Amino acid sequence: MNPSRDQILGSIRRSFRRGPLAPEALAACETRLVTHRRNLIPERARTLPPRGQVELFVTMAEAVNATVTRVKDARDVPAAIAEYLARFNLPQRLVRAPDPVLDELPWSGRPLLETRRGVAEDSDLVGVTACFAAIAETGTLMLHSGAAGPTRNNFLPDTHIAVVRGDQVVAAYEDGWDRLRAARGGADGGVAMPRTVNFITGPSRTADIEQKIELGAHGPRRLHIVLVEDGEAS
Repeated sequence: MNPSRDQILGSIRRSFRRGPLAPEALAACETRLVTHRRNLIPERARTLPPRGQVELFVTMAEAVNATVTRVKDARDVPAAIAEYLARFNLPQRLVRAPDPVLDELPWSGRPLLETRRGVAEDSDLVGVTACFAAIAETGTLMLHSGAAGPTRNNFLPDTHIAVVRGDQVVAAYEDGWDRLRAARGGADGGVAMPRTVNFITGPSRTADIEQKIELGAHGPRRLHIVLVEDGEAS
């Protein structure tokens, strides 16, 4: 166990007046942490090929009030975003997360689309982010915090636009966590997890007020996904 975790768990055990774990119990705990045993995964996602997972992701995302635009090439993303904003009479002005994936897109090809690179502010009505993975079983985006992905960019703008590559779509949540552990693993076998991992399924909503669904209660009123299909696995 690492020293920080050992200190925290040791403090909890002492508060319950329990002594140290027996060696065999400690070994069992370590084995469980390393193996990441999976829970039950819905059949609808588990048995699909990659293309089928993409189709399921789109279906499930649209079922929870997200909208999806599919493009063949990443170079088409700025045009797709501009057309989406125009269709809903939204401002042609946005903040984009400081992500290298977004930096590579040809924003200059849409001169009427005003973009700012950085952290979202109160005045930003439209925000564009990349994502780490997309979960087919529930149509959910998986994003994590970091220099390229400020968490507030996911929630502060009234309209959240996420760019997803087809090869980022995975069947289940467990697959997303597997990818994150692989991406953040170190040479010593440890995993440096990000400070925050956000799972976003559709726009923000609540039914607390008179049992009526209200969008945009605690975050974006709209969630739009631009799916780049040239990244799909065959």
